[in-house]
Amino acid sequence: MKRLVSGNEAIFQGAVRAGASYFAGYPISPTSEILQQAALYSEENPEFRFLQAEDEIAAAIATISASLAGAKSFSATSGPGFSLMQEALGWGHVVEAPCVFVNSMRVGPSTGMPTQPAQSDLLQIKAGSAGDYYPIAFYPNSVRECFQLTAIAFNAAEESLSPTILLADAFLSHLYEIVDLEDTATEVVPRSKESLGRGQRLFTGTVHDKMGNVKTNDPEIYRRWLWELKDRHDRAAEKYPLFEYLPRKGSETLLIAFGITSRVISSLKDRFSIFRPIRIYPVLEKELNEVTRSYRHIIVVEGSDGQYASWVECAICRKVMRVPCLGGGFKLRWIQSQIEECLRGTTK
Repeated sequence: MKRLVSGNEAIFQGAVRAGASYFAGYPISPTSEILQQAALYSEENPEFRFLQAEDEIAAAIATISASLAGAKSFSATSGPGFSLMQEALGWGHVVEAPCVFVNSMRVGPSTGMPTQPAQSDLLQIKAGSAGDYYPIAFYPNSVRECFQLTAIAFNAAEESLSPTILLADAFLSHLYEIVDLEDTATEVVPRSKESLGRGQRLFTGTVHDKMGNVKTNDPEIYRRWLWELKDRHDRAAEKYPLFEYLPRKGSETLLIAFGITSRVISSLKDRFSIFRPIRIYPVLEKELNEVTRSYRHIIVVEGSDGQYASWVECAICRKVMRVPCLGGGFKLRWIQSQIEECLRGTTK
């Protein structure tokens, strides 16, 4: 049945569709509605467990611990909370705990502008915690995609045995659209990892062998574990090479945008080609190289000071132009003026 649904509600419903049975979180704009949905759902469905933790550190550890105990678990936060969760996320990768973390971005750093959207937590996905690890992250741009990609994030978590990230932003979380989620098809990957107490009984962030025994002086064990982890994550990510490409015949300019900024610039498809990455990380290197090679100008429009643009440049070995939409309030007219300024600069 079609009804009016918000991005936050669609994220929660996507988690339930994927089989989630545990949520832990702490209230923060713009994801507090997900926590509220989880609290209400747990009252009517006692098999679904809910925890409002004392802070985001506790919420992250509880989410990962619930996964190790056998539950499909998730949490939701925004930039300041995501910062606090980073050490726990690193632990989640080491103990190979499949779970999902939602980060609906707002203007930062610190408290920043709590009600304004941003896309400036991308670097935290890859490098927020210590050491080498290989996260997978997705970013929808509609209410329906919030539902679908939440389910996909749970699937990728099960396949990679790791915390995966679903990104959103303050506008997308509070965007309302008429959708029929009940008739929206989703694939569900079942849990395969044995729960705590069956098989492996010790889960530690210290380097260990397959049974959890600490091995802090054996580089070979560490290398074998890391390469196995990387290979598994690469194979899981390759299953989801998700993007949208809208070519404009005769255009020499390709705009790259994602999440809510791709919605804002969608009307420019009559003049420019547009590429929208949906799997934000790992970066779609193959797809970006194939699409960008035929364009003279590449402009990345994003809600940060070039975080995704820097990844694009590394992927295609070429400089790109940048339109950083900072301070929230992404406005089409202003973005158009910045694109024109970029293009004028190439003709001087």
